[in-house]
Amino acid sequence: MKRRNLFLSLLIGVASSLSAPVYAQDWPSKTVSLVVPFTAGGSTDTVARLIAERLAPRLGQPVIVENRAGAGGALGSNHVAKSPADGYTLLVGTASTMAIAPHVYTKLPYQPVRDLDPITLLGTADIMIVVRADLPIKTVGELLSYARANPGKLTFASGGNGSISHLLGEYFKSMAKVDLVHVPYRGDAQMVIDLIGGQVDMAFGTAVAFIPHVKSGKVTALAVTNPTRSTTQTHLPTVGEAGVPGYEAVQWFGIAAPAGTPQPILQRLNREIVAILAMPDIRKRFGEMGFDVVGNSPEEFGKFLQAENAKWKMVADVSGTKLD
Repeated sequence: MKRRNLFLSLLIGVASSLSAPVYAQDWPSKTVSLVVPFTAGGSTDTVARLIAERLAPRLGQPVIVENRAGAGGALGSNHVAKSPADGYTLLVGTASTMAIAPHVYTKLPYQPVRDLDPITLLGTADIMIVVRADLPIKTVGELLSYARANPGKLTFASGGNGSISHLLGEYFKSMAKVDLVHVPYRGDAQMVIDLIGGQVDMAFGTAVAFIPHVKSGKVTALAVTNPTRSTTQTHLPTVGEAGVPGYEAVQWFGIAAPAGTPQPILQRLNREIVAILAMPDIRKRFGEMGFDVVGNSPEEFGKFLQAENAKWKMVADVSGTKLD
């Protein structure tokens, strides 16, 4: 009996080892979904649609963008984390969903490092501090003076509780010792509309979302939160230069799959997406949005995720932000 069981175990093991490469060779045989855990029209959605458009012909199957907004990006991210590890459901993740959420949400249903396999870091995006154009504020110094003279009167919008724009606002309040009121939205799109319309006063948002409105004069950009000056918005100072030393962060976007996805599929996706990021027109388009293209290996993206989680844990601890 023991010999028979041992034989069956060996047979199952051999079958499993053979089936994974064969399965990966057949992939993809149907539509691939890029899940954006935010509403349509925001910065993550914009990035995802540019990638999806170029990825579909390279895979020979449709690639759709699926918006699953809610809980600061946790809803869509958890959906991917709990999906079959077959290469058909992928996450367009950000600093918010893959590095901030684990240290802000006390009941997060997924753990990015444990439940997701990294594919590639698409790139980093400048984050700006922007204010509505009719405020008498043109610099970070003027913002600090105004906020201190009017405690609790300035509102800052974010893409949702637990998002990078939320945490950056709380971090700014803590480091600059000012009293701002948080107004969360379900993604960037409505946040931008309400800032332009004067319903909120300011935001910590990606250049991807705000550059067109800065250029049109509908909002005023004060600074970037980057550790060094932006490569695309060179006229803007960093927040550290402008009056809050030590304050820094960048937004980033990356692609990940459910943990356990076969390595040949991860490698194929990495190869195709990195090739897309190398296309001159894609690099030009991303550059116009204040986006520095990266396109690295799954291993490099994995190390980056570890470092980002450590950094954002520190920021969450300093700001004291905790959510259910």
